[in-house]
Amino acid sequence: MPAPASVIELVERFARNLDAYKRPDYKETRVRVEFVDPFFEALGWDVRNVQGYAEQYKDVVHEDAVKVGGVVRAPDYCFRVGGARKFFLEVKKPAVSIKEDVGPAYQLRRYAWSAKLPLSILTDFEEFAVYDCRRRPQSGDKVGVGRVMYLTFDQYPERFDEIHAVFARESVLRGSFDRYAEETTGKRGTSEVDAEFLKEIEGWRDVLARVVALRNPALSVHELNFAVQRTIDRIIFLRICEDRGVEEYGRLLALTGGPHIYPRLHDLYRQAEEKYNSGIFDFEADGLTMSLTIDDKVLKPILANLYYPHSPYEFSVLPADILGQVYEQFLGKVIRLTPAHRAVVEEKPEVKKAGGVYYTPTYIVDYIVRQTVGRLVEGKTPRQIAGTRGRAPLRILDPACGSGSFLLGAYQYLLDYHRQWYEEHDPAKHAQGKRPVLYQGPQGDWRLTTAEKKRILLDHIYGVDLDRQAVEVTKLSLLLEVLEGESDESIGQQLSFFQERALPNLDDNIKCGNSLIGPDYFAGQLMPDEEELRRVNPFDWEAEFPEAMGAGGFD
Repeated sequence: MPAPASVIELVERFARNLDAYKRPDYKETRVRVEFVDPFFEALGWDVRNVQGYAEQYKDVVHEDAVKVGGVVRAPDYCFRVGGARKFFLEVKKPAVSIKEDVGPAYQLRRYAWSAKLPLSILTDFEEFAVYDCRRRPQSGDKVGVGRVMYLTFDQYPERFDEIHAVFARESVLRGSFDRYAEETTGKRGTSEVDAEFLKEIEGWRDVLARVVALRNPALSVHELNFAVQRTIDRIIFLRICEDRGVEEYGRLLALTGGPHIYPRLHDLYRQAEEKYNSGIFDFEADGLTMSLTIDDKVLKPILANLYYPHSPYEFSVLPADILGQVYEQFLGKVIRLTPAHRAVVEEKPEVKKAGGVYYTPTYIVDYIVRQTVGRLVEGKTPRQIAGTRGRAPLRILDPACGSGSFLLGAYQYLLDYHRQWYEEHDPAKHAQGKRPVLYQGPQGDWRLTTAEKKRILLDHIYGVDLDRQAVEVTKLSLLLEVLEGESDESIGQQLSFFQERALPNLDDNIKCGNSLIGPDYFAGQLMPDEEELRRVNPFDWEAEFPEAMGAGGFD
């Protein structure tokens, strides 16, 4: 395909004024507006959302850049089809050497690898580099690692068909992008983000289990499993919040600069409980973990290796379903105590018997949610979904929720549905009053308020699972979904407005028990021992969900 006149004009204008564009004072924002946006519009992308698509269906998302210490912590553009991410585009000013400077390439690869995207682009318009991002980024990588295409602006007219064949919107829709990604894959050395992150947190569990068991000899095996799991959950939660701009960046890393890390970590936990009220940091319910002893030499490398340049992860773009899949595999193992009170991590008997852990692929979750939740809410107003005039609200239940993949999918569907309905029905009106349900983001886009996201979660999403750790992971995933797209500033504004903390407590929504065995299981028997009770864990639906069961159960 020959280059369109608009692209030739861009190239000629750039060539005429090249010296001016390469000056340090020619900013990245200008190159985006004057050159990059029109270039990708020539490739068929609706960069400025001229079509007026709803937020979840926009072709191009201009990521809200969170600046931390002068570093932008979100990719500049995300190109999507039907709401699904296809590739990132990171833009630098022409004064930066795309070919020689290793920093931008490493940053782009971290973003795309963390988001599990095969290819992404780095450009300053003067240069155009495509990277295969399936290989784990290492801080010592040379700038050329993973680079599969490199062009300069004067080559755009003659090689436009090459760019168009892969990155044009119509080419992506026809599958050309995916075929190109398959053809260019470098299988050697590739390791996807879910496998690497699983390996990482399994390493944490191994070392934490050994040290916690050694330093705290009075712990039972159940207390040990709880303490280790809860410590991992809290660290992951706070670290993800940092990369998403909800927490100040580097707070966990700062703990490694001095002694007594675990007590100081608890100071952060207490502050988090004040801010979030999430249950993860509830020390009235958890009377155990604050009294533990955990050595600095164990915690220091865990925390330090979660940050640039040591860490390959960008938690701001790590998909929620990837986290769920990692945890599903992670929960297939359990800590056991030997008679000498040494911790050993081994596969759960039921997992060993089943031949491993299996999770439902995201596209199947999405399909089932559309066919069930989608049909239940179709054509309804938010008020009808919430229940009015004596009718109960829509209640969605997963009675064996595992790490929460279906509940996460259902919750995301409801969030998208509500936001789109409000956008289509006088959004400005819904951003006013005592309890606004919308507010405008930095790009002028409409977003659900934290209070509305909390209400939707508490009113509509319920789960039960036999595995206590799985229940906690489901809560963690749902709570992180509430914080998606928020910043420390937006949460602070909403908290001061509503005088309430940022997250809901999900103890009344997500519960632990055997959904197939009722409380009559032990009828007529002598009082079973604690271990038997814990193993069987009968579930009393009427007692655990009285409001839902009183209204006829779940939808």
